[in-house]
Amino acid sequence: METVELTTLVRAGGCAAKYPAARLETLLAGLVPAEADDLLVGLDPADDAAVYRLDDDRAIVFTVDFFPPLVDDPRTFGAIAATNALNDVFAMGGAPLLALSVTAFPEELPVELLGEILAGADERVRAAGAILAGGHTIRDSEPKYGLAVVGTVHPEHIWPKSGARAGDVLLLTKRLGTGIVLQGERDGVAPAGALDAAVESMLELNRTAADLLRPFEPNAVTDVTGFGLVGHMHEVASRSDVRAVVETAPLPVLPGALELARAGVKTGGDRRNREFVAAHVDSTVSEEWETIAYDPQTAGGLLVSVPAERAAVLEATFAAAEVPIARIGSIEDGVGVALR
Repeated sequence: METVELTTLVRAGGCAAKYPAARLETLLAGLVPAEADDLLVGLDPADDAAVYRLDDDRAIVFTVDFFPPLVDDPRTFGAIAATNALNDVFAMGGAPLLALSVTAFPEELPVELLGEILAGADERVRAAGAILAGGHTIRDSEPKYGLAVVGTVHPEHIWPKSGARAGDVLLLTKRLGTGIVLQGERDGVAPAGALDAAVESMLELNRTAADLLRPFEPNAVTDVTGFGLVGHMHEVASRSDVRAVVETAPLPVLPGALELARAGVKTGGDRRNREFVAAHVDSTVSEEWETIAYDPQTAGGLLVSVPAERAAVLEATFAAAEVPIARIGSIEDGVGVALR
């Protein structure tokens, strides 16, 4: 099979290619949400996925996510893109059932490359307990791949972004820094092993973390992706009418990410994330820690707001299962996000 460096074909890869959040807010503000009693989660407000109630015990979770390549290996790219899409269902408290590929691919590239992308995606879909059942492919000058995913959730056990309460503890299940590490690799300055650690993280489904979290009935959950930790934290705080206080000292960070941040490495998504949310952030931290907080993530971890009285047992449960989780802050009365 012909070797093609996929990342040379795109301007931005992974979730760093997301449309700016500030523009999305303006766009969605002009759309009138559908009036349907059984549409439990739609555009008012938007969340990680839409949720539609079928009956008293079942609701469907539906999401779509795709992006250009962020690594050169096609199988790894397909697997990361699939993980990123599947994780939206886990972030809603659901379980994926069925996935369809969403593909754009240059006609002049070897078809075997696309086969590898699909094979990587299929492996992650199976690992999530779902089935890859088809999809749609168009010709495009820039390759893109992702999934439309359908899952199920109990209507009374949906995890929204909008449920955080004062007194809650904030926790995060994955390390930050995927965008910085990928940019550092493109710039030729990433430390040895940094890319491998980032890829390993991006390939990790949030399935196990969600299963461990479910008995603790969290108040709010989202997955940290293209808008960065601070952008997604702002969504939780603003939709819950609370203030989120994030401590940088316990933030879990990928190997090499802080070193690259100190060296001034940033993605284009960093600037767009700051334009979206900086006016709502009270920061007293150094520039490198702000860079970590604004860094766009791909297939990031779950950001969890849980009542404080449940936090210690939750952390012990994760530790016993050898699944990482870090206590990174708290929820208070007020507005905005504080970085301390």
